[in-house]
Amino acid sequence: MAPKRYDLVVIGSGPAGQKGAIAAAKLGRSVALVDRRALLGGVSLHSGTMPSKTLREVILYLTGFRQRAFYGADYTLKDRITIQDLRDRVRTVIGREYEVITAQLRRNGVELVDGLARFLDPHRLLVEDVQGAREIEGDRILIACGTRPARDPHVPFDGERILVADQLGAVEQMPQELIVVGAGVVGLEYASMFAALGIKVTVVDQRPEVLDFCDEEMVDALLVHMRALGTTFRLGEKVLRVWKDAAQRVHCETESGRNLTGDGLLYTVGRQANTDTLDLAKAGITADERGRLTVNGGFQTAVPHIYAAGDVIGFPALASTSMLQGRMAANCMFATTECKLLTHLPYGIYTIPEISMVGRTESELKAAHVPYETGIARYAELAKGQMVGDQSGVLKILFQRETLAVLGVHVIGESAAEIVHIGQAVIALGGTLEYFRDAVFNYPTFAEAYKVAALNGLNKVGEAAGS
Repeated sequence: MAPKRYDLVVIGSGPAGQKGAIAAAKLGRSVALVDRRALLGGVSLHSGTMPSKTLREVILYLTGFRQRAFYGADYTLKDRITIQDLRDRVRTVIGREYEVITAQLRRNGVELVDGLARFLDPHRLLVEDVQGAREIEGDRILIACGTRPARDPHVPFDGERILVADQLGAVEQMPQELIVVGAGVVGLEYASMFAALGIKVTVVDQRPEVLDFCDEEMVDALLVHMRALGTTFRLGEKVLRVWKDAAQRVHCETESGRNLTGDGLLYTVGRQANTDTLDLAKAGITADERGRLTVNGGFQTAVPHIYAAGDVIGFPALASTSMLQGRMAANCMFATTECKLLTHLPYGIYTIPEISMVGRTESELKAAHVPYETGIARYAELAKGQMVGDQSGVLKILFQRETLAVLGVHVIGESAAEIVHIGQAVIALGGTLEYFRDAVFNYPTFAEAYKVAALNGLNKVGEAAGS
């Protein structure tokens, strides 16, 4: 029996795969999406974005963290927070989102093919599941198989005390002392969450600085907040060895000779693309040492009919950008629209407090010798900040000194990842600081910070701010 042929076969059902499949189906193409049915939604849904961001909301709610400015540092909604408390809400959210994704794919006529795919040749794929194997063919193929946490072969992972982020959902006991190896986005997000639970957290990273792509002031403010929660940072420290003793305590030895101990260790150093099971060589494609694929501006690999999108192509590796990459890849394949590079991407870092940014940083502007100025708004100046108890948040606008063109927006504090999109729109449309000065923002809102920051910036450059 000849294998069934589709206009497009999508490998992977995460954000890029979902949106790419649906976009192609809307263009009238026959589409098959291959993934294990139980894991539909990909890492983003089952062990990455959705669980971690839901976990953050659960922790903020149960600890009463947002209310402590009013009721004191010891205020909590629940005296003893268990793993089950955290797990229940996460499972509920994942279950509901799974249903939404399944319904969207079926409603758009995307055929779900249960199993794992690997190439037989540039057009043919073998899909294997518990019931056996079958071949399918695609005129075009979109690789969107995502990534998994990278593992150091010298670290004795056991999934209980020494683990990667994807294993957190299976942990049965809350640690009292946690070592986090890796101070990237994922490491800092989890470190801040556990610190908010009152757990003693130590963050280790061989780099002397963290989040070097972010605004320095925002990062400094984040570290101050995390230290206030009891987090210890060991930066510029390379981990040499990790082991457990007879009492099941975890030890982490650094190059400087420091011996860190805890009940658990979370390893968050990098990601590995899930391309190692695809038999890429049979398709004529090669990956880098992390399994990532190189694509052009139209998301084509070295084989023109094979495309790739999402985390598998590397930076920025965000669920939000992956969704758009999947759609754009489908449009580049089948539509006549021009394939354009993504610009003005917003970043959301869901630490406690959260950080978000769009556009250029001060370091970038200084390096490029761009004459710029800043406009600052502090949440303590906002009625909304007083109402919700966040008096330490900050919004900063970077703008060109002569033209007043908005170049970047950086926020730390409550709703940072929400309000950054206002700045994103103004930057994308070539707006100036005067837009924020003259716009009417609902009162009281965090969005009002844009007007406060604009007035502050205009005052610095001698503009008639009130005109």
